[in-house]
Amino acid sequence: MKAKIKDMTTGAPLPLIVSFALPLMVGNIFQQLYTVVDTMVVGKALGVDALAALGATDWLYWMLLGMIQGVTQGFGILMAREFGAKQFENLRSVVGSSTTLSALSALLFLILGQAVAEPALLLLNTPAEIMGGSLLYLRIMFLGIPIVMAYNLLATILRSLGDGQTPLYAMIVSAISNIILDLLFVLVLHWGIAGAAIATLIAQGISSIYCLLKIQKIEFLTLQKSNFALKPAMAGRLLSLGSPMAAQNAIIAVGGMIITAVVNGYGVAFIGGFTAANKLYGVLEIAATSYGYAMITYVGQNLGAAKIDRIRIGMKWAIVVSLATSALISLVMLTFSHPIIGAFVSGSAEEVTAATAVGVTYLTIMSICLPILYILHVTRSAVQGMGNTVLPMVSGIAEFIMRTGGVLLLPAIMGENGIFVAEVSAWLGADLILVPSYFFILRKISRK
Repeated sequence: MKAKIKDMTTGAPLPLIVSFALPLMVGNIFQQLYTVVDTMVVGKALGVDALAALGATDWLYWMLLGMIQGVTQGFGILMAREFGAKQFENLRSVVGSSTTLSALSALLFLILGQAVAEPALLLLNTPAEIMGGSLLYLRIMFLGIPIVMAYNLLATILRSLGDGQTPLYAMIVSAISNIILDLLFVLVLHWGIAGAAIATLIAQGISSIYCLLKIQKIEFLTLQKSNFALKPAMAGRLLSLGSPMAAQNAIIAVGGMIITAVVNGYGVAFIGGFTAANKLYGVLEIAATSYGYAMITYVGQNLGAAKIDRIRIGMKWAIVVSLATSALISLVMLTFSHPIIGAFVSGSAEEVTAATAVGVTYLTIMSICLPILYILHVTRSAVQGMGNTVLPMVSGIAEFIMRTGGVLLLPAIMGENGIFVAEVSAWLGADLILVPSYFFILRKISRK
């Protein structure tokens, strides 16, 4: 079966955006499914300490993962633009150069990750009783950075061409593989936290191979050796798009790590409950990230085709459908918060009660404020699709200021709940930058 290429420069915007986003949502559901299963298996089979060890690594690993995603998404903006303009020779040069830059970046991130893993965990005040498990998990995950880079680049290539289905199928295969391997490595072979990490990397490797096989069937993407050569002008264009997005995610992650350092001072039960809710963060924003990917591709292709009015109309519909989706997800999470959090936690009755209370409170606050997060994703992606990745990076700085300022100041006023409110305030801070930025850049492009 060939990749499902989709031209988003013609046809009604809403069906195009939704039909592109839906497969990504399903794919993200499967991705979150194996993330949640990882957490459940570790939490239930190995206890609260192991769950806390996983939680202590969240933001540190996400920083490098976010930088990988930022780099590849930045490359995808130029891919979508060249595809929208039907400049296939340029598209091949972009894809080849992106592959070379991604390989070099993966090597750099691997070395960086291994170098900072232990010092960073110490800096984050990781409790001694979970330090060994946290460090082991990070070491293994950072060794798999080339696999993670490969999947993100290949999925970005497909999405920039309007194909949201192939990454979906890849994620389904990956999720099923990961769940089976989780159960085998952790419950049967008793490899502990290391087993969960190895299962995740093998599953991502499988999804990478699947995407690669589909890309090889796209005739206009048959690359020559010359396409992989790094020309200064092309490398500069790609890095000017990818670097700010990587920096944006790194800045956001640093704020998250400061939260982790604060959370680590509240004890293992609090860390466990916070981790359980934090693992559901990805579930909460499944549709938001999917609409975001759709908007990067939609806006990029239509900008390449010089169809500015379609960008404006598509943005209006994207905001409407994203707000409706966020309301539905919020309702489900608020209704079933206790059993959902309870599925992650095991241990003594006292530990379970304490951890569940923390997790339910955090999940409730995030669910109520979810529309703010959805506006953030859609607007940021539209701005990036128009070729401006600097202002979204500025919004990342706003997130950092609001998140870190909140987590350091609000607990003195609101107690533990201040940590949870700090996260929501970060979303709001980003929106205050992104919404005016969208209108500013759209007017600028329209005048040109």
